[in-house]
Amino acid sequence: MQPFRFAVHTGGGEIPADWPAFVRRAEALGFAAIYVTDHLGRGLSPISALAAAAALTREIRIGSYVFANDFRHPLVLAREAATLDRLSGGRLDLGLGAGWMRSDYRQLGMRYDPPGVRIERLEEALGIVKRLLRGETVDHAGPHYRIEGARVAPDPVQRPHPPIMLGGGGPRLLRLAAREAQIVGLAPQVTASGRPMLRMVGDDAVAARVDVVRRAAGDRFETLELNAFVADAGVVGSRQPVGSSLAAFLKSAGPAAVGGSPYLLYGTIAQLRETILRRRERMAISSYGVPARVMEAFAPLVDELAGR
Repeated sequence: MQPFRFAVHTGGGEIPADWPAFVRRAEALGFAAIYVTDHLGRGLSPISALAAAAALTREIRIGSYVFANDFRHPLVLAREAATLDRLSGGRLDLGLGAGWMRSDYRQLGMRYDPPGVRIERLEEALGIVKRLLRGETVDHAGPHYRIEGARVAPDPVQRPHPPIMLGGGGPRLLRLAAREAQIVGLAPQVTASGRPMLRMVGDDAVAARVDVVRRAAGDRFETLELNAFVADAGVVGSRQPVGSSLAAFLKSAGPAAVGGSPYLLYGTIAQLRETILRRRERMAISSYGVPARVMEAFAPLVDELAGR
């Protein structure tokens, strides 16, 4: 059973007004990592934001939540990852995904291929990225990428490479993560058109996905960190404004209606503690990425559970 780890993420287009103050505060509160999402629009650009976060902190880890594979050539991505790991002193968690938000592809003028094609492309890119980060000179000719004499230097600090997080919700991607990643990022599965499947957000549906990971991972399952992407959260009570506390109370009816969900966390600190402990026992989920706006409200929970 893995110890609890909590990250804070910038999903939902949330941009902290004072990035230096925000990342230093996240470190001071005991969060394990700062993760930046990778979508076009209002959100911060992950590579620049993570480089700045690394320079402003000393211990907290940094990571992509997750890099959309289709937007970056694997050689370029490996080079950026090695540099981020080097500049941070070995604090990078390298999150990768197949890409899913249709509006990103529309803005880029890129074809939105079926999920199977995007995951196939991710799997091929992942193999290239790993080889490059291990220090190999890579020649590769595959269905999607051709590389000749490629090498990344300087090497990353973490060997053989920074921890890989593969994020997604479909069974094919989760089986890939079970075999190849160190962190399995659990997120709601989306339809072929890029819309989240509401029937896949409840605890029972997530438990079934964890079973997919467990079967595919075999003996390595016990070494994996299972991370849940928290799309929305709120704490009832504590020192947060009354309006935020009331909103969290009202929103708690949503996850309750689907039998609870690791992607939607609402309740008092005591209720959240009980739920998170129970969920780890049932599903082995020990890691959560919570939205930036609830960082302060979740600090007591982090203080109680992180590392346990």
